Amino acid sequence: MFILASMEILEEIKQGLINTSLLEWTAVIIGTFYVILIALKNRWGWCFAMVSTSIYIYLCYYANLFIESGLQIFYFVMAIYGWVSWNKTTSKTRNIIKWPVKYHLINIGISALIMFVLGYFMELYTDQESPYLDAFTTVFSLAATFMAAHRVLENWLYWIAIDAALIFLYAGRGFYLTGFHYLIYTIIAVFAFLSWYKMFKNQKNENSIHRS
Repeated sequence: MFILASMEILEEIKQGLINTSLLEWTAVIIGTFYVILIALKNRWGWCFAMVSTSIYIYLCYYANLFIESGLQIFYFVMAIYGWVSWNKTTSKTRNIIKWPVKYHLINIGISALIMFVLGYFMELYTDQESPYLDAFTTVFSLAATFMAAHRVLENWLYWIAIDAALIFLYAGRGFYLTGFHYLIYTIIAVFAFLSWYKMFKNQKNENSIHRS
């Protein structure tokens, strides 16, 4: 029974990938370059983000993921902000910072409250699919994107949780390629956190040497 169910799921995913539109393939490929470049602290990643999010604004709206579509608009605006912000500094002076625990507690508390209110509103007044899951990915992505633009180390920890949730959100709406895309994002986010953490430690060591 389990094997039969697994085969049916795999066949459904296979057909979903076959039926994936060229537009979604384009958004996935461009979006992957965006995450990789940002993980490498390369400002050109924000340009890829602008293009990818523009496509997803349309795709999410078409799939009745209205909150997610609005989130993609925010991503686009933050991509512009990230480009401008990172363009003012060189890669060497683009230092990574670390938030104290209290900042995260405040952020998580406020974001969770807004998530439940937004999810309840969308469930009550719209035909939004998966309102609370979409609200979670949307609200916490706002903070994570802001943190990424400001080079906050822990932004990648947020993205690991968010991207994992987005796998189920998009796959549930038939966007299997995008669901797989976010699986790749999750893996990249893990390695990006480790990479940024290493750079952060190197920064601290360099600063200690300069002060001594």
